[in-house]
Amino acid sequence: MFKLTAKALACALSLSVAGFAMADEPIVIKFSHVVAEHTPKGQGALLFKQLAEERLAGKVKVEVYSNSSLFGDGKEMEALLLGDVQIIAPSLAKFEHYSKPIQIFDLPFLFDDMAAVDRFQKGPVGKELLTSMESKGITGLGYWHNGLKQLSANKALRVPKDARGLKFRVQASAVLDEQFKALRANPRKMSFAEVYQGLQTGVVNGAENPYSNIYSQKMHEVQKYITESNHGLLDYMVITNTKFWNGLPDDVRTELASIMDEVTTEVNKQADALNQGDKQRIIDSGRSEIITLTAEQREEWREAMRPVWKKFEGEIGAERIKAAEAANQQ
Repeated sequence: MFKLTAKALACALSLSVAGFAMADEPIVIKFSHVVAEHTPKGQGALLFKQLAEERLAGKVKVEVYSNSSLFGDGKEMEALLLGDVQIIAPSLAKFEHYSKPIQIFDLPFLFDDMAAVDRFQKGPVGKELLTSMESKGITGLGYWHNGLKQLSANKALRVPKDARGLKFRVQASAVLDEQFKALRANPRKMSFAEVYQGLQTGVVNGAENPYSNIYSQKMHEVQKYITESNHGLLDYMVITNTKFWNGLPDDVRTELASIMDEVTTEVNKQADALNQGDKQRIIDSGRSEIITLTAEQREEWREAMRPVWKKFEGEIGAERIKAAEAANQQ
């Protein structure tokens, strides 16, 4: 009896020591994303890792997985909800199944410029959308800019009718589907990692991306024309698993939230500069011609796509759309 008790005590002691050892191990945060390190999101993830490991030394270890190296477009949300990763930053188009109002960010020609986007995201409606998925296990930590999207194709796109019949790669978004259907074009859902090959082989004829994505994925090498349409927003919401986030020690969670706010400011400051730099690199490459629209041509594109707003007004909310339009006037 004594031997069994001693053995049990020894096991308990061993487990206790192991428990203390485990408690001393840093909290591992896997940050997975699907774009290149050179992009605003890629740079933001690396800056978050640097600051978190500096300021929470020994408490936190951040592992960054770029370019779909851990999970691709279609799997990263599931991985987050299962706890296989702790932070991801999907484009805003990915959230329609979790919060219909977030579709507002996909509406074409809603925002005049990135300053208007900033005003809206920092306002009450933007902040409300960050917390709109917590009942589904998703907590929004911030919005990261990538920039306004340009249309690319192997045909010059100057007026809406030029897009008719073309196959455009889209993210899995009902709004983006309808955007291209409004042009009488054919949307094709495709993961980001497959876009270059899809354009190269003709599975799709065109796409929509900010300059930094076009350049970093070498899409300009397989697209003859880029129309500077600035028609839509490609931003990301940095999100975490709600249970994981709420389970962190208070001091760690508070510091990580502060770091995320700081990184968000830096990412958003650098995004425009990076897009403009990559636009110039595309021009310098001579591989793709950039088409600048006249004011009249841009208005024609806007009118062609504007019916999409009405189609999704019920799901998004008319008041939210008004708030976004108001951000253009400030």
